[in-house]
Amino acid sequence: MNIVLAGISAKFIHSTLAVHLLCRYAEEQYGIRAQAAEFTINQSEDAILASLYRLSPGLLGFSCYIWNYPLVRRLVPSLKKVLPGLRVFLGGPEVSFDAAAALEETGADFVLSGEGEEPFSRLCLALRDGTPLAAVPSLTWREGGILRRNPPAPPLDLAKLPFVYGDFRGFENRILYYEAQRGCPFDCQYCLSSTDRGVRFQPVEKVAAELQRFLDAGVRQVKFVDRTFNADPRFAMAVWRYLAAHDNGVTNFHFEIEGELLTGEQLDFLSTVRPGLFQFEIGVQSANPDTLRAVHRRSDLEKLARTVRRLREGRNLHLHLDLIAGLPEEDYKSFGRSFDLVYGLMPDQLQLGFLKLLKGSGLRRDAAKYGILWREEPPYEVLATDALPFGDLLRLKEIEELVDLYYNSGRFAASLRYLVPLAGRPFAFFENFARWRREEGLSDAPHTLLDQYGYLRRYGLTLPGCAPDALGWRMRYDLFAHEKCRKLPDWLPGFDSPALREARRGLFADPAFRREYLPEYEALSAAQLEKTVQLDLFPFDPDGGDRPCALLFDYRRRDLLGRAAVSRLPEEKIRPLLQQTALFGNTIKMSW
Repeated sequence: MNIVLAGISAKFIHSTLAVHLLCRYAEEQYGIRAQAAEFTINQSEDAILASLYRLSPGLLGFSCYIWNYPLVRRLVPSLKKVLPGLRVFLGGPEVSFDAAAALEETGADFVLSGEGEEPFSRLCLALRDGTPLAAVPSLTWREGGILRRNPPAPPLDLAKLPFVYGDFRGFENRILYYEAQRGCPFDCQYCLSSTDRGVRFQPVEKVAAELQRFLDAGVRQVKFVDRTFNADPRFAMAVWRYLAAHDNGVTNFHFEIEGELLTGEQLDFLSTVRPGLFQFEIGVQSANPDTLRAVHRRSDLEKLARTVRRLREGRNLHLHLDLIAGLPEEDYKSFGRSFDLVYGLMPDQLQLGFLKLLKGSGLRRDAAKYGILWREEPPYEVLATDALPFGDLLRLKEIEELVDLYYNSGRFAASLRYLVPLAGRPFAFFENFARWRREEGLSDAPHTLLDQYGYLRRYGLTLPGCAPDALGWRMRYDLFAHEKCRKLPDWLPGFDSPALREARRGLFADPAFRREYLPEYEALSAAQLEKTVQLDLFPFDPDGGDRPCALLFDYRRRDLLGRAAVSRLPEEKIRPLLQQTALFGNTIKMSW
């Protein structure tokens, strides 16, 4: 029997860990050969149908999530028509909590609920050997028109969990996922992890050995799928210490953690790791105590704030904080206060998400209690609650878009540091920006990167106290912090003159200057160097400070957010440049 497991991801860079785990487990434990087939929702339905048809499976499984289930629902009936005798099973969180409905609406033969490694293997054996399906754990199926549900499989011994990547072929240019533990110690009612009881771990020695394979291969990023990686502080610390001790200088590891659980020892240690080694995602979700109680979330916001500030002190960790709009008891104003709190912690990413009423979650069960309305189709996103009408939710959608464009992109950091305080509160800044953009008819207008700068400038100049020159120089800094721009907008301030350009070339031609500041560019001529890096003069330091400065942007070296490495050159090094500018009282073209 030809067995195929299909994973349909949201993007090409993602992969479906589940299908690879099931295939490898079945082979290692039972000698069952199965093939994983990867697709994305961005491929056409016809292309996926054709690929699966050509694989000619006798048993075909789909890993079902909110992003791919509508596509799976359409694919299964077509596949069963063109492949007579095909048997299809479904697994994953989207079908585990309503298996009967999944069988009915797709025409699939089986649903495997919950953990799939052992149930999948046992299903394959039963179909191969003709043994009773009643012995397959976690299986739902129809027999003679009668719905049958088997008892769930016992939790898997994670010491048996396979490492799925082999020689890493087929995973080039993808995020690689890794699972060190299952379960969650918390009971958050919007999350399916609340349905698990307890947390199970792989043996830490096994985890270390498998992580070493990522390090040896020099992969770019490994993303842990564990819901609360630091649920056991000793386990987390052992893994973090191993990764720091064996750091290859390249690989980045992403963890979802609970900030309040970090210990003083862990904070001290984390301040010492290489910049770029770790990135943390921390779910804040809300700062409203009534909301947190309603969703059974325990949170010490003051401790969380102290922890995040401590993590930020080292400037070596990428921090991602989450908020969820549409939770019970949180209206528009309350969400604004939650936003201000999280924004004030200055994470590298502020994810403003919207509640999804997931099948099996406590909030879906209790939706009527809070007046929660949601879309009938996946991803079941909230439409309104007793506290948050649809109109307010639309306003938050506009704010979310601007937060992604302007804050999470990291491209406007200096500009936002200047502008946001002028609005009084971070939430007010983005709220009013969204209203201004809508009134100007720009909400749906196509825009280039320079258009985004232009819109921000136009809006910024409406704020009380905004000085065009102060904003303009910060925007110039933001632009060059990411790329050497060939074409600059007319409104952008800057120094320029033939004498200044000649003085800059003189610095680039100076061997001592190049050895000290640009040793990696030794092979380039001065003319080539001028096209590769950026040396720019500013009447003040856009990162803080009121003295004139010269900044050297090196685009081969970048920080965790993709910003060029910036060197602040001492005044004695750049005196020939300064003497050619109005900063020394000379006449020069200066655009504002």
